[in-house]
Formats: sequence, structure tokens, C-alpha cells
Amino acid sequence: MSIFLKLKENFKIIILTILFLYILINLFGGQRGLFSYIENREILKNLQIEENEIQKKIKDVELKNTLLSEKLDYDYIDMLIRDKLMLGKKGETTYIIVDNEG
Repeated sequence: MSIFLKLKENFKIIILTILFLYILINLFGGQRGLFSYIENREILKNLQIEENEIQKKIKDVELKNTLLSEKLDYDYIDMLIRDKLMLGKKGETTYIIVDNEG
């Protein structure tokens, strides 16, 4: 009986301790905890960087598409032919610039 009396006297302390531990565990752990928040923030940052790179590629492709649309830009086509096929006019000196980065 003395155990029940001690539990009854310390009931509020026990309940508050359990509640405090529950809140503390859920604050740091779990799917919505602090550690998960930090991890998700890093994932979001990486996805935003990837999104910016993809948007730049899309703009570049759209620009090239507009240059090769119905109204042909002959200067751009000439530049492409010279770069990709390494062709030039008769008597013309062609220089090749090598890009070491990529």
C-alpha cells in the first residue's frame, strides 16, 4: 500500500515528466522533428540548385530553337556547321579552341 501512496503523492511529477519526455522526443526525432527539418532543408536547397540549372538549359534550348525556327538565321547555322563539322571556305584558316573544363 505504501507504493500506491507514494505514486499518488508524486502523480503530478510523474505525469509532467512523461509529458516532457514525450514532447522532447517528438521535438528532435520523428518525421517532423528538428533533425528531419535540417535534412529536408538540405534536400530542398539541392533541388532548388538543380531546378535553376535545368531552367538555364531550357532557356538555352529555347534560344537555339528560335534560331532554327521558320525564319532561319544563316549566320547561326554557319557557326554551327563550322563548330560541329569543322568545315570552312576555300582558302580560309580555321582555328580550333579546345575547352579544358568539359
